[in-house]
Amino acid sequence: MAEIKKVSVPDIGGFKGVEVIEVGVKAGEQITAEQTLITLETDKATMDVPAPFGGVLKEIKVKVGDKVSEGDLIALIEASASAASAVAAPSAPAPQAAPVAATPATIPAPVAAPVAAAAPVAVSSGGKAHASPSIRRFARELGVDLTLVKGSADKGRVTKDDVQNFVKQSLAQPRGAASGGALPGLLPWPEVDFAKFGAVETKALSRIKKISGANLHRNWVMIPHVTQFEDADISELEAFRKQLNDEYAKQNIKITPLAFMLKAVAVTLKHFPDFNASLDASGENLIVKKYIHIGVAVDTPDGLMVPVIRDVDQKGIVQLAKELGEVSARARDKKITAADMQGGCFTISSLGGIGGTSFTPIINAPEVAILGVSRSSMKPVWKDGEFVPRLMLPLSLSYDHRVIDGAAGARFTTYLSHVLSDVRRMAV
Repeated sequence: MAEIKKVSVPDIGGFKGVEVIEVGVKAGEQITAEQTLITLETDKATMDVPAPFGGVLKEIKVKVGDKVSEGDLIALIEASASAASAVAAPSAPAPQAAPVAATPATIPAPVAAPVAAAAPVAVSSGGKAHASPSIRRFARELGVDLTLVKGSADKGRVTKDDVQNFVKQSLAQPRGAASGGALPGLLPWPEVDFAKFGAVETKALSRIKKISGANLHRNWVMIPHVTQFEDADISELEAFRKQLNDEYAKQNIKITPLAFMLKAVAVTLKHFPDFNASLDASGENLIVKKYIHIGVAVDTPDGLMVPVIRDVDQKGIVQLAKELGEVSARARDKKITAADMQGGCFTISSLGGIGGTSFTPIINAPEVAILGVSRSSMKPVWKDGEFVPRLMLPLSLSYDHRVIDGAAGARFTTYLSHVLSDVRRMAV
């Protein structure tokens, strides 16, 4: 006997009033379990809401542009008795995008780069913008003065589209235009007919690249980056890692260098608390966090995601390795939740498995630093009067120069290098 079952918005990380940006099904359609019903977009990521079971979609209760929160009714599905009895609580939706190399965990909606001001336009009466708290926060993140944005909704209310369009118009202003725009005097983007010179192919940027690209552009433009480079001798660490890896292979726990890196960074952050901090919205106060949650960039078929490993300072190497394996698998299987990518204090972007000698990672705002890790290699090191082969790991620390000066940056990498060179220091 068929039964009509309700499908509601599952846990979406505590977000309220999340916008529906896509409805992937129609009434009367036969759907399968885990098929995407709708796609939501927060200021952190985009998320698919899957069907908890298969059946016939009797009615879809939302449309593009609607705002929903956890528990709101999405759809009515006619499921067979067997399917209905097997229904479990809906799983949290999987975010489809995250920051890369700096990315992640805080990703605004896909927009152009931040702007300071542009040519004045019409505003609501009294010069005070009519906008919701979420739109005001969105505008602050992009540096947009809402009193200059004309609202298109009822009674002149400013929407997210209004802010995005304002940004695009500001960036499109030619050099010397009134009030400048994001970067006064910047030449407009060159328009070239590339087909005149040979065959071309036009490929649309993926949603991940659009979202993360806007975030990275904002961070690069608004944060004064400095990158400090250092090499760490991990010869003893690698020998110990291989030993641990052999011991825990039977438990299907892979002990990776990144597990040691997480622990070493946590120890270092305790000694340099200003690196475990964020500037507040005013830019005048530093919020120093008493917890140590570290984001780790994970390479997936759809792009990089940055899940957060929590309380790293309170966990051992084996536990960290186990959590890394689990969260990486969830990210690649698109089963990671929005909550998994929130709360990071510091980010590690490791490219060691791919290659390279060094790079300059972009800071993941509102964090103040990010560590880039490249591929280790054997190098001759002068020790006790002779050159000896040592396994050296290149480190690249990018930091916000408004918060951290060069001396502090050098001390951080030097201390981190010492911790990595002697695993006993990770217990201190």
